[in-house]
Amino acid sequence: MAAAYRPGDGELDNRVPFLARLEDHDREALLSLGHELTFVARAALLHQHDPSTHVLLILTGWTKVTAAAANGYEALLALRGPGDIIGESAALTGRPRSATVTALEPLRVVAVEHQRFRELLSRSPAIALKLLSLTADRTRAADRRRLEFAAMSVRERFAVLLLDLARTHGRRTEEGLELTVPLSKQELAGAVGASREMVQRLLKEFRDRGVVLTGRRALVIVRPDVLRRIARAELAPDPDETPPAL
Repeated sequence: MAAAYRPGDGELDNRVPFLARLEDHDREALLSLGHELTFVARAALLHQHDPSTHVLLILTGWTKVTAAAANGYEALLALRGPGDIIGESAALTGRPRSATVTALEPLRVVAVEHQRFRELLSRSPAIALKLLSLTADRTRAADRRRLEFAAMSVRERFAVLLLDLARTHGRRTEEGLELTVPLSKQELAGAVGASREMVQRLLKEFRDRGVVLTGRRALVIVRPDVLRRIARAELAPDPDETPPAL
């Protein structure tokens, strides 16, 4: 069953969703402007290059944000889930949508027509500032990831990706940390700028070494310590480790 958004979701993570940043009355005012929609898994919510008509506020479920290059390669830009806002950039600029958003599981969202959304922002500086803060945080995180990835091999980038997914979407089982977002090999490849074949080879290597277990729909991380060793030079210090003295 998909997790539902609750005020306060995300506060223990670096990534705080938009609705969690708002005061209760601002959040209620925003949600009251729209109407609820549901989507089945793998349904497209927004399409790259389409004109903007509305923004979406996710109540339950997870989505993937992808962009296709001219040569057909599809990059996985982000995962967005409960409490997140999507489609706001095109709504504010009036430009066509820069990415496609697809449901990874059954989804509930609130759709707010973009003119009503802009009018609310003009009346509420507090909401506008929270949106600006969110945009700045997303840009900073994307810039940091591009810088990190530029210095890594594909193998290192893939190890970092699996660790990130385990941290944000891992469910502990008897076998290890099972990833709760259903990403295909092509989608994993698009997240690290690699080919599907390369990800297939890396998964086989990690599986043969007992680092991961793979199934038709499941990916379980058994040895995160091995993944950390692969990417240790590129990762922030483990919060469970004692920091060095300054």
